[in-house]
Amino acid sequence: MLRILTTMMLLSCATTIQAQVSERTPSHCIALAEKTPGIEYIVPAALGPVDEETVRIHYITHASFLVRSHGGLNMVTDYTGYTGTLPLIPDVVTMNHAHDTHWTAFPDPAIPHVLPGWGEFGQGIDHRLDLGEVLIRNVSTDIRSQFSGIEKEGNSIFIFELAGLCVGHLGHLHHEPDAEQYAAIGRLDIVMAPVDGGFTLDLPTMTRVLKRLRSSVVIPMHWFSLFALDEFLAGMSDEFAVVEVGGPSLEMSLDRLPSRPTIMVLRPAFLSEP
Repeated sequence: MLRILTTMMLLSCATTIQAQVSERTPSHCIALAEKTPGIEYIVPAALGPVDEETVRIHYITHASFLVRSHGGLNMVTDYTGYTGTLPLIPDVVTMNHAHDTHWTAFPDPAIPHVLPGWGEFGQGIDHRLDLGEVLIRNVSTDIRSQFSGIEKEGNSIFIFELAGLCVGHLGHLHHEPDAEQYAAIGRLDIVMAPVDGGFTLDLPTMTRVLKRLRSSVVIPMHWFSLFALDEFLAGMSDEFAVVEVGGPSLEMSLDRLPSRPTIMVLRPAFLSEP
């Protein structure tokens, strides 16, 4: 009888432990980095908390953004190796290599996940990184030079799915996506789009792409002058509202998405201590 009771108690404890494990929030990269020998992982207090079911987007510079989740995951797009004077080791960085202002050949080895937007020449690359709180995937597009050279699938549109939102970064987009690529991209609630009008897409084509994507929020990036930015805004104002955010950051959740498609203009700022 004692043996039976002991067995039942052990089974009960095992069931309780299993239940606790199944309810635990999935492990994120911060925990992984902290356990890496010789690496001290620092989460700067200056980044601050993010509300539940919310994403924070901070425009760092050019085409680099910090995408920060409620759970504290920090993801940097088109990472060049420098985000500012704030000490930060991102959990994930994405890169594109059309120009050296969109990538680095020497990312910090402490970064758990480095996702290049290209593979072997002409072959592209596929990413589907599931971190529990965030799913990151990509859609490959071509790089086309002004001299008609083409690197097939040499650029990536990266998509971050978190807090019930789909957040897309078009990278160094050189052509309008085809039907298959549009389908793979899917519905983007928020999209970061290059609007320089020449180094990537010409403004009429970029305007057509964004009007087809019909995202709730468009964040212009990769503009080299206020003239180029203003020209883009003028071409979109017939269908999109324009909001000057007045800083480098915004926070967005499903219940904050505007009812009318809106361009939200962020002013870039490197990450620094307050």
